[in-house]
This record gives sequence, C-alpha cells and structure tokens, in this order.
Amino acid sequence: MILEQTLRGEIVRFGTMLYQKGLAHGSAGNLSVRLEDGSILVTPTNSSLGFLEPQRISKVSREGELLSGDPPSKEAFFHLAVYEQRPEARAVVHLHSTHSVAMSCLCHDDPADVLPPLTAYAVMRVGKLPLLPYFRPGDRKLAACVRSAAQDHRAMLLANHGPIVSGSSLAEAVFAYEELEEVAKLFFLTDGRKTSPLSAAAIAELNAVFGN
Repeated sequence: MILEQTLRGEIVRFGTMLYQKGLAHGSAGNLSVRLEDGSILVTPTNSSLGFLEPQRISKVSREGELLSGDPPSKEAFFHLAVYEQRPEARAVVHLHSTHSVAMSCLCHDDPADVLPPLTAYAVMRVGKLPLLPYFRPGDRKLAACVRSAAQDHRAMLLANHGPIVSGSSLAEAVFAYEELEEVAKLFFLTDGRKTSPLSAAAIAELNAVFGN
C-alpha cells in the first residue's frame, strides 16, 4: 500500500514536470490519484500544476465530499466518474495541452475514435479515443458522458476542452497522456499528406499482446 503522503509528493512532482514541459499552463488542468479506501487526492481549484504544495492538495471522498486540504478542482466529479467505472484505474490526468485540445475542436468523421493509429504506442498506451460532447467546465451533466465512455476507454477527449486519461498509476496515466499529445502533433504535422496508419491486423496483434 502506498502511503498518502507519498502520493501527494508524486502529484507535486508530476505536476511540476508537466508544467515545465509546457503541457500544463496557468491554472488549467488537474491530476488525481485514488487511495485504498476509495477517496481521491486531487489538485485544488485554481491551482497551477507547476506550484503545488503537498499539504494543500484536496482529499475528496468517493461521494465528492471534501475531507481535507484546499477546495478541489471543479472537475473532480469527472475524476470520480472515471474511477467508478474503471476499478483498475488509480490515477487520472486532465490537461489542456495545445495539440490535443486542437483535435478536440475539429469536426471528426467518427467521434467514436478520433485518434488515428499512426504509431504502435498510440494503440498500446491510449487506445481508441472517443470525442465527448461539449459541456461548460464544471457542468455536472458531463459526468454521465464520462462514466459511459470510461467503461471501455482509458482515454477520452472532451469537445473544445481537452483529454482525460486514466492509468494504473500516476506515472502510467502521465506517460499515456504524453503519448496522446505526441500523436496529436503527428496528426497535424501530417495533415494533407497521405499517411500509412497501422492496419487492423497490426492493431489486433498489439491489443492481444499488450492487453488493450
């Protein structure tokens, strides 16, 4: 069992890293981890991921009640929705990184999967990426959409907003988020050019070997 204080330190460390890499800016985005009792640690509202303090990170019950720390992100409810549907998830990352958000603003032919399988790691770490409808930030009606998508997806894209990515640890969720952002960059770099995405057979092999 990982101690709560250790997980608070991980949130600070990864938040700083994401901020320094330019994947988080201002006070946008939030991180969370799930504790053994089902409560979560989540970054506070209006906090910058680059300047977090361990003791001020919010602790929230599985029902959404603040247990300790500063008031939580107004989007803590959709973190809880992911955890409700994904028992294996121990962490959730939500950021507003440029290329992923740009993808969320486009019209897509297939909103059930908007991330082209350009690389093996996109398939292995992100999988299919559904585009969810737009809701204003903090709108609790988003929870039902997130809950439904989380049943079958480790990652999802909120329209005109940005991605939500879960993982079995904060490190796994962060690395998957970084992979998503890199594939989004490739998507725009190859725009207008004929690409060679992975075949259905190649995707099936990756899923069979790596468990997606």
